[in-house]
Amino acid sequence: MSGHRGTEVRIAGFGGQGVILSGMILGRAVSIFENKHATLMQSFGPEARGGACSAQVILSDEKILYPYVKAPDVLVVMSQPALRTYLPTLREGGKLIYEQDLVKLEEGDELPEGATCYGVPATKIAEGLRRRIVLNIVMVGFISAVAPMVSMESARKAVLHSVPRGTEALNGRAFDMGYRYGVENYGGES
Repeated sequence: MSGHRGTEVRIAGFGGQGVILSGMILGRAVSIFENKHATLMQSFGPEARGGACSAQVILSDEKILYPYVKAPDVLVVMSQPALRTYLPTLREGGKLIYEQDLVKLEEGDELPEGATCYGVPATKIAEGLRRRIVLNIVMVGFISAVAPMVSMESARKAVLHSVPRGTEALNGRAFDMGYRYGVENYGGES
């Protein structure tokens, strides 16, 4: 048995923002298109739409023995309550990715040592496509640029295989715009 823990990711926000689908897409990209291992755990607040919602994803080259995220390497937040709840769990040197119009970092929001922050106006980008509902796909594109855990190609393929039939073109554009925003504003990651 290996102690390898893989890359731990937590995506959190409100129900209805596509949090769980975002986690499923990352897991699908790794497991199906890169032939590696992934787990997904999800939790919802008492009311599904508008309540607290989070997805815990672990991505690994090896079998995953424990499916729960304790200290994420990557924390993606799409609501202020999600930031409040999960920021203290971010691993030292981790990455905080946030929807910059819905989440504000304030004085007193302590980042772990060595952590880096990446903000994206995913809602505005989605509204530019006239479909606010694709904000989660914009986020997945952005994550693929600034915290690449899978190749951009695998992530994009996973998006196209995860969205309702007939919406592939729209979601492909949403992914591309999120990815481009990450590359243009943060240089992406190597």
